[in-house]
Amino acid sequence: MKKSALSRTSLFLLLSVTVIVASSFVLAADDNNSSSLPAPPVAKKVPKTTEINGRELVDNYFWLRDKQNPDVAAYLQAENAYTDSVMKPTEGLQKKLYDEMLSRIKETDVEVPYKEGNYFYYTRTEAGKQYSIYCRKKGSLDAPEELLLDVNELAKGQKFMSVRDFAVSDDGNLLAYTTDNVGFRQYVLAVKDLRTGKLLPDHAERVGSVVWANDNKTIFYTVEDPTTKRQFQLYRHTAGTDGSDKLVYEEKDERFNVEAGKTRSKAYIFLFCGSHTTSEARYIPADQPMAEFKVLEPRKQDVEYYPDHHGNFFYIRVNDTGRNFRLVKAPVSDPRSANWQEVLPHRVNVMLDDTDFFKNYYVLTERENGLPQIQVTDLATGKSRRIEFPEPAYASSPYANREYDTSKYRYGYQSFITPRSVFEYDMATGKSTLLKQKEVPGGYDRTKYQVEQIYALASDGVKVPISVVHLKGAKMDGTGPIYLTAYGSYGFPYDISFSSDRFSLIDRGVVYAVAHIRGGGEMGKAWHDDGRMMHKKNTFTDFIASAEYLVKQGYGSKDHLVIEGRSAGGLLMGAVLNMRPDLFHAALVGVPFVDVINTMLDESLPLTVSEFEEWGNPKEKPAFDYMISYSPYDNVEAKPYPNMLVRTSFNDSQVMYWEPAKYVAKMRAMRTDHNSLILKTNMNPAGHGGASGRYDRLHEVAFDYAYFLTQMGIQN
Repeated sequence: MKKSALSRTSLFLLLSVTVIVASSFVLAADDNNSSSLPAPPVAKKVPKTTEINGRELVDNYFWLRDKQNPDVAAYLQAENAYTDSVMKPTEGLQKKLYDEMLSRIKETDVEVPYKEGNYFYYTRTEAGKQYSIYCRKKGSLDAPEELLLDVNELAKGQKFMSVRDFAVSDDGNLLAYTTDNVGFRQYVLAVKDLRTGKLLPDHAERVGSVVWANDNKTIFYTVEDPTTKRQFQLYRHTAGTDGSDKLVYEEKDERFNVEAGKTRSKAYIFLFCGSHTTSEARYIPADQPMAEFKVLEPRKQDVEYYPDHHGNFFYIRVNDTGRNFRLVKAPVSDPRSANWQEVLPHRVNVMLDDTDFFKNYYVLTERENGLPQIQVTDLATGKSRRIEFPEPAYASSPYANREYDTSKYRYGYQSFITPRSVFEYDMATGKSTLLKQKEVPGGYDRTKYQVEQIYALASDGVKVPISVVHLKGAKMDGTGPIYLTAYGSYGFPYDISFSSDRFSLIDRGVVYAVAHIRGGGEMGKAWHDDGRMMHKKNTFTDFIASAEYLVKQGYGSKDHLVIEGRSAGGLLMGAVLNMRPDLFHAALVGVPFVDVINTMLDESLPLTVSEFEEWGNPKEKPAFDYMISYSPYDNVEAKPYPNMLVRTSFNDSQVMYWEPAKYVAKMRAMRTDHNSLILKTNMNPAGHGGASGRYDRLHEVAFDYAYFLTQMGIQN
C-alpha cells in the first residue's frame, strides 16, 4: 500500500486601453510597449525588512499577503484586466482551439466498471455537463443502473466542485464522500444511505482519508490542521450520527502527515504517519474498530516503510538497506523488524514503487531505466512475469482492483500517441486483454506522429532523458517551434500520458518535449536525491541542458522556444529564467513556488515544516545560503527577461496567490526588456489545478495554447 504525499506544485496590437485605479497601484506608462498598449499595473512598494543569518532582506510587496485588504483584490483584478487586453487579439484563436479540442473529446462516455462486493461501480459523463456521475449495477452489468452521486447536482449554484473520497461500506448500503466547493482543498464529509437516497446527519470538516471498518457503521477519517493544512488527527465516527466523534490519534511532529487505509484483504486498517523521508505504520483488525492501534515498527529517521497484508504475514516495502526499497515479510503476530524476512532485495537500478497483494498473487509496480514496470508473482510457485509495454515512452499504473480473490489484474496504459487504455491481465496465463481505449473523435491517426526518447548531457555528465513527440517527417532544421516542460521535485515522476489537447500544438508543427530532470522520480530515489536539498540546482541545470540539446540537435529554434512549469515546476521556471533568460522566448509560470525564502521561513503556512526535508530549513545558515542563491523572487535582477504568462488562483491552498503576485510586481519593477509580462489570477473559487469543471478547464487550456502559439509566431 502506498501512502500519498501532499506537496507545493507577446506583444499584441490593442484597440483599446483599460484604465483602473486603486490605492494600491497606479497605471504607469509602459516605455517598453507602443503607446497603443495599455500600461500594466504597478504595485506600490511597502518595504518589510527581515534579518536572517546575517542578511537583511527587503520585501517591497509583502503587503500582497493580506487577502482581506481590498487593495489586494483590486490589484489582482487590474492585472487581469491588463492580461485580457494583451490577449484580446487571440480571442478568435482561443475559440478555434477550444472548439478543436472539444471536438476530440467524447463528451458522453462511460469508464470501465470495476467490481467491489456485489456491485459493479463506474463513472460516466454526459454532453454539456461539467462533472462525472457515479453509478453502479448489482450483480451484473446488465442490471438496472443505480445513480449514487451526480456531481453536477452537487455543483449547482457553485463555481467549483471537487469530490475526493468516495467510499462505500462493505455491505453496499452507505456511501461516505467528501467535497470541496472553493478550491482550497478543505473537504467536508457526508454520508448517504444508498437504500433510500437520503443524506444522513454525518458531518465533519477538513477531512482527508476516509475508511470503513468491517461492521459497516464505523468510519475512520483524518483531519487537517486549519492553519497549516497538515493532516494530523484520526477520528472514529459512527455512521448516521453527527458529533461525539472519538479522537483516536494525533500526530505531534509537524513534519508528519497521517493517512488511513484498509487492506484489499479487508483484514486490517492501517494508519500511516509519514514525512518526506520517514514513515511509521499503526494497525488494527478491520473487524475490531474499537481496538487500540499498534505500531508495526517504530519510526526511524530516513527510513520509510509501507505494509500490505496477505494471510499470516504483513508484506512490507522498506528502504532500510537501500534508497530504492526492498520487500520483506513479517508474521502478523509479531511484525517487528527483528522478524523481517527478505522476499526481494534492494536493487540499485530498479525502484520498487508499490505493492498490491491478492489471494494467490502479488503485483509490484516498479521503475527501471526511467520507465514504469509491472511485475506479477505467483505466491504458490514464486514465479514472476513482467507485463510488456510496446513504446519507448509511456505511463502505466494500476486501475481499480478492489477484489482480493481474483486472478484478474487491471492496469492503465497510455503514451504520447496511445489514448488512455484499460487492460485486464490474467495473472495465471500472462495474457493482457484490452477492455477499453478512450475514443478520440474527429479522425485521430496515431501514425501521423513520431515519438522519441533522447538524452541530454548535464553539466556534470549525467544523461537526462527527454521524451519528444512531433509530426512524422517534420524537418528538424533548427527553425521550428519547441514546447518544453518538466517538474523535477518531490520524487514525482513525469510519465508520458496522452492528451488529445496536445495535438492542437503538434499539428501546427510544434515539437512537444518533456525533460525528466533530477528531483523527480523517473530514475528512482537517487534521481530524486540528486535534485533536492543541497543538490536542488541540478534540477535547473538539467532543464537548461535539455533545452540547449533540443536546439543544438535542430528540433527547433530558441527564438521559438516556449517553456512551461507549474507549482514546484513553477519554481523551476523562475530559476531557469533568472539563470538563462537568453535561452527562452516565452514561459508559462503556473501557480509557482517562487518566494522560497519568505515562504519557508513562515511555519504557519501550509506545507512549510513538512517540506524542510525537500528544500531545507532557511533558519539554518548553510541551507539559507544555498536556497537564497536560487530562490526566483530573491534573484530577479535588472536585466532582460523572456515573455511571460504567470497563472494563479486566489484560493490556491498549495502555493498561495501572493507568491506569483509578488513575483510579477517585482519583475515589472526591475526587468529592462521590451517583452510582455502578464498575470492571470482566477478570482472565482478555483484550486491549485485551476477550474474544476471539464469545460471550464478546456477554456483555460485554450487560453494557454493561444499564448504559446502566438509566442511561437503561429497565428491560427
